[in-house]
Amino acid sequence: MDMDKKIHPDLKAVFAKTPAVDFTDLTALRDSAQLEPAPRSERVSISTRQIAGSNDAPGVLVRIFEPVERNGLLPAVLWIHGGGYILGSYQQDDGLCQRFVETANCLVVSVEYRLAPEHPFPAPMEDCYAALKWLAESANELGVDDTRIAIAGSSAGGGLTAGLALLARDRGGPHVCFQMPLYPMIDDRNVTPSSREITDNRVWNRDANAAAWKMYLGEEAKDNVSPYAAASRAKDLSGLPPAYICVGELDAFRDETMDYVTRLQQAGVPVEFHLYPGCFHGFELTIPDADISKRAAAEYVSVLARALAKA
Repeated sequence: MDMDKKIHPDLKAVFAKTPAVDFTDLTALRDSAQLEPAPRSERVSISTRQIAGSNDAPGVLVRIFEPVERNGLLPAVLWIHGGGYILGSYQQDDGLCQRFVETANCLVVSVEYRLAPEHPFPAPMEDCYAALKWLAESANELGVDDTRIAIAGSSAGGGLTAGLALLARDRGGPHVCFQMPLYPMIDDRNVTPSSREITDNRVWNRDANAAAWKMYLGEEAKDNVSPYAAASRAKDLSGLPPAYICVGELDAFRDETMDYVTRLQQAGVPVEFHLYPGCFHGFELTIPDADISKRAAAEYVSVLARALAKA
């Protein structure tokens, strides 16, 4: 596919200057993924603590964002960062987490899950489950309404969000009132039309996706892949929390996302979905000043705020 011909007009000028990325060099990728710290809001308090991991797993770092001025119990969000299961840190979304707090008047817990290939599935998922369990069990201490806990994340974080919703359902809790897997990485098979179309080295593409899944699944990379690792593998989607999901037209995850949305609806799960024309994977993070990026981010932030207010 010629991405330049199909790219959204709001993104075209910046995208044309975007350099290619070598997705085969994991060390270089991790070094390049280091971002400048987000500006701090005077209205948001940020703290970090270590919580117990699942079973005998190491402790898990979490970053807690909450309003400086608060009154009564707050809804809460467990946020899970993206990075193909192999990149990233909980600090990369500090700006977004502060925005959630300010818009939704909520508490946000961002989890520093272990990364593959050093820690393949199920380690990242178990870290996220440990964080969700801790958030629910610490609700009184944190001043959180445990009936209004949502889970959300983007890309691989969206995949972990979808898998975590399944895992919490199947383990009998904690209760999740809403899920927001944004352009989620949920199908290891890499066989959809969109996964074959997106080969441009300026964006997360077919080769990068195949390599990352291999690192994430490790010895699990076979036909009986767990649905908690790749939510598209789940046969039963009933009983899951309501969802908001979005994806770009030029995202390798487009078709697996649209299929998952359809199956959620068929299983009776309320779902709101938005497909952004001419937009690539993570466009609103890569080119945040574009009008369509601002619109997309404003939409999912406001959707989360409404979901927490209604829960």
